[in-house]
Amino acid sequence: MPYLEFSNVGITGMAGAVPVNVIDNYKYTAFFPSEDVKEIIDKIGVKERRFADSYTCSSDLCFAAAKKLFADMNIEKNEIDLLIFVSQTPDYRMPATSVILQNRLGLSDNTMALDLSIGCSGFIYGLSVVYALMQQNSFRKALFLDGETRSKVYSPKDRKTAFLFGDGGVAALIEKKEKFGKSYFSLNSDGSRESLIKINAGGYRNPSSAETVIEKVVDEFGNIRSEEQGYMNGADVFNFVLREIPKDFKNLIEHSNTGLNQIDYFVFHQANTYINGYLMKKLKLDPAKVPSSIEKFGNTSSVSIPLTIISELKNMLDGKKKLLLSGFGVGMTWGTAVIDFDGCKISEIVEV
Repeated sequence: MPYLEFSNVGITGMAGAVPVNVIDNYKYTAFFPSEDVKEIIDKIGVKERRFADSYTCSSDLCFAAAKKLFADMNIEKNEIDLLIFVSQTPDYRMPATSVILQNRLGLSDNTMALDLSIGCSGFIYGLSVVYALMQQNSFRKALFLDGETRSKVYSPKDRKTAFLFGDGGVAALIEKKEKFGKSYFSLNSDGSRESLIKINAGGYRNPSSAETVIEKVVDEFGNIRSEEQGYMNGADVFNFVLREIPKDFKNLIEHSNTGLNQIDYFVFHQANTYINGYLMKKLKLDPAKVPSSIEKFGNTSSVSIPLTIISELKNMLDGKKKLLLSGFGVGMTWGTAVIDFDGCKISEIVEV
């Protein structure tokens, strides 16, 4: 199994942005009986979510987070040499949203800008790309943006996904400093499971048509969605998580020669409370070391790991802390990282 190792690179600041519109999941009953809704919510643990309006995109959330980060850290924009934007809900098919954000944020024309589309493990994948590029001598500071508006791609009439996903955006400043020491990454993919979480139409394999946008009953339970709305095979996703995530977790711990007692916090992708509770139990982790934000924001895909750090660990990362990050989902892809935080400035979450 290949591992990535980097030296003297780390996150020095983070900021997050969420839509102002709060969805009370227990009242999200337009298409389902309230007793069914309560049963679903109690199981998945998502009490509230944030939904962007029709005019707000992932880039807008990231832009707001970046502005907050710049202001709180007094960042000189001409020192940003790299901008990476992670999202599967970009502004357009072309051009890349990162390039639009480079201009919108007023960054130098010498800034390298790049989009990554990878799903729920995207923060870890994206972070590894930033860390790798920051090993180059000519890069000074990197701006890492991660945003999703998943509320726009799932049907409110499909109970398998209707109560799970929310929207958010984050910004992180990444710099080279000797105090960060070594970081370790394990990145994995299995395209044979690509159908577990998918949007069937709207791309170039199955282009949009009058037929693909028609809502249809898709199963014996009466769930409704179009071919351009996402679906998820929850049972098989759960089995995938059980098979792959504990193994990858333990392998990276061993490879990095890091004892569990050396990890200050374990931050998992916020899939749902049931899955994450199982992982905690199987890995025998102290719940006090496993922060959760899913009650407040739901599953925000790749944004969920950094949003959890920002919302739950804001006042708990003073001094040097070691975090293990674990992301998994659509693809299927999964990744684990062991990284150091040292004096990271975390801003208050802004609402858009």
